[in-house]
Amino acid sequence: MKNDPALSIGRRTLLKGVGAAAGLASAGSLLSVVPGRAQDLYKIKLQLGWLASNGVLGEVVAAGRGFFEDEGLELEIVAGGPNIDGVASVASGANNLGSISSSPSLMLARSAGLPIKCIAAGYQQHPFTYFSLSDKGNVKVPQDLIGKKVATQGTARILIRALLAKNGISEDDVEVSVMGGDMSPLMTGQVDVATGWDTNVGALSVLGDNRVDMSLWDTGIELYANPYYTTDKMLAEHGDKVAGAIRAISRGWGWAYENVEAAVDMLVERYPNLDKASEMIAVPMVLAYSFNEKTEAKGWGTMTKENWQNQIDIYDSLEQFTNETPEVDDIMTLDVLEATADTRPTFG
Repeated sequence: MKNDPALSIGRRTLLKGVGAAAGLASAGSLLSVVPGRAQDLYKIKLQLGWLASNGVLGEVVAAGRGFFEDEGLELEIVAGGPNIDGVASVASGANNLGSISSSPSLMLARSAGLPIKCIAAGYQQHPFTYFSLSDKGNVKVPQDLIGKKVATQGTARILIRALLAKNGISEDDVEVSVMGGDMSPLMTGQVDVATGWDTNVGALSVLGDNRVDMSLWDTGIELYANPYYTTDKMLAEHGDKVAGAIRAISRGWGWAYENVEAAVDMLVERYPNLDKASEMIAVPMVLAYSFNEKTEAKGWGTMTKENWQNQIDIYDSLEQFTNETPEVDDIMTLDVLEATADTRPTFG
């Protein structure tokens, strides 16, 4: 579960992070997930864009069930956080695979000159949601935002702009402020709407039965969450290792889909700070974002060029790219998904 959707990255932050990334691997944020006998395996260093949580459920399962070893690999998870530029650490070569909260971060990174490329989409649609209360606000569709006060995370301000533009609503018709990760502005009546991920069951529990959801996806802004990415160089020189990692990860998520409680047990054993009862509520929601009718047809991690192009067009229309607008083939590739098509689970 994440409080910060990490939906944008500034060019200055990215380029500054490249220089500092070499020191990240020794910053004390590493978690090794590998049996002691795996001395000769190729190491996949997975850089997260957030603190480890149920977003790495499939990875924890894959490591615990030996799926990485089956590929001749071992896994090391590198935790992210508010002061860690994970995309820059992958771009610099400090880590060789990454997963970040939201797909726009990768578009902005590529536009800023970082040689990274998306290879799979962990969540088929983004959990980012606009929350209101039935007795105050009651926002169910975009037009209900007119005249309302909306609190959103600083990195997500661009999304309310995109939503309004997509639905023909003037930005002057909505009052927007910045919030943190909890629902207190909504609960205290300071605002009519607050935002967050609907998988964050702890923060959302205070809203009770009066909670009303309007998902970002349903407003027409269709982003991927938890996209996996690597560098152009890694794809060119170690594409087989990248494909092996995606095979292992996809098998981990598939096993979790079929063995929810056992997977949660593995997760909380690896991360004792997580609460099993809360995860048993959140993980089925996470799995519902990971598997749907698209994965039933094309397998876990599937994504399309059309969706990526739509995202590029939205961000370009809002003048979000510092440099040239990136081409879709610079941002993503289907090669790894095609290479693993016979293995990735097809649940829906």
